Amino acid sequence: MRVVIATIAENAHLQGMVPVGWALRTAGHEVRVVSQPRLVDAVAGSGLTAVPVGRDRDLWRVMNTYRVLDGLRERAPLFGRADRPAEEITWEYVRDGYRRVVPWWWRMVNDSMMDDLVAYCREWRPDLVIWGPVTFAGAVAAKVAGAAHARLVWGADKFALMRGHFLRLRDEQPPEEREDALAGWLGGRLARFGERFSEDLACGQFTIDCVPGSLRPGAGAGLTRVPMRYVPYNGRSVLPGWLRTPPERPRVALTMGISAASRQDEHMGTGQALLDALAGLDVEVVATLSARQQAELARVPDNARLVDYAPLHALAPTCSAAVHHGGWGTLATLTACGVPQLMLPNLLDQPLLTRAVARQGAGLALSEEETTAANVRAGLERLLADPSFAEAARRLRAEVLAMPSPNQVVLELERLTEEHRSRLTAGARR
Repeated sequence: MRVVIATIAENAHLQGMVPVGWALRTAGHEVRVVSQPRLVDAVAGSGLTAVPVGRDRDLWRVMNTYRVLDGLRERAPLFGRADRPAEEITWEYVRDGYRRVVPWWWRMVNDSMMDDLVAYCREWRPDLVIWGPVTFAGAVAAKVAGAAHARLVWGADKFALMRGHFLRLRDEQPPEEREDALAGWLGGRLARFGERFSEDLACGQFTIDCVPGSLRPGAGAGLTRVPMRYVPYNGRSVLPGWLRTPPERPRVALTMGISAASRQDEHMGTGQALLDALAGLDVEVVATLSARQQAELARVPDNARLVDYAPLHALAPTCSAAVHHGGWGTLATLTACGVPQLMLPNLLDQPLLTRAVARQGAGLALSEEETTAANVRAGLERLLADPSFAEAARRLRAEVLAMPSPNQVVLELERLTEEHRSRLTAGARR
């Protein structure tokens, strides 16, 4: 079958989708990865075929310029209260959340690629479109082209969780007050192609989910989930010589992820403050900092090795612990390698995921208010001294390894694609 993998131009999103692309290719299917032009080199570097569409739109540059997310935390529109009990989620919160998140996030990253993506899918006629959790353009293109479509989520599925709250609360409102900014936006785009909004455009006809059950939050009812093991992919990777030699002291990875690497070192989350917090400990700290971040350091502790990049899937198995920002790619790779984690979450699904890891006993999560030099140092010392963290990390790793691999999931993707395309054909005949 023909498969389009659609993602906005975020490298972290692409890296979470490459393994299923490989699996489909090795099963004999044709795969095209469709994104905005600036992701083309990263796609081609993965060995998959890239199709550039639309125009580039750098969401994080805009958000950092206007400091959109600074200090929002629980006030972050739509998602800040995702871990609250259902009775604490109000209609006003989810309605207003969609009012904000649709224009300043989802429209910004999708509208510039949507028409070209629709045109490409009409031309190439894929059987299946797999789209990232905010690449709604993929769902629109699938509907217009008559393809089956699936979301691939690799972090906490706040999208389905909050959509479930929204639908429940919307149905309790008078008909004239049931505002739905997501349906309004997508419905308007679909009308240009003679189609209408349907609820599957919000969360996919089915969902490929890489989160192990013990870390997965509650989610919206009625979703068809296809569990798939997270397979770490870090882009083009070369094993450095120093990483081939076993460490003489406990090794600790210090990384704030590929998405955070370009942010300024303004908080405790990166750079000098963290290096200072870990100085003097009897460990080898391997810190991944960009060349710019390294140049800005005033001092480098004797126990620190600075690198601008190290493939985490190769570094993690050599580590006794890791300190990181809580992003899904980093957290999932460390979980797959059985490494205890000290997590400093801030945005989006990071607090939800890191608290789940901590509840399993495989790490510690510090809130932004708790992230001080003393607490980071004490937290790492505790991870290294208490063997229960390593034991819990090994249990989580076993849970990950028990999930179906991407290759094993291909048969289910084939079945679900045929099922949904058969429904479309039957509907067209009627």
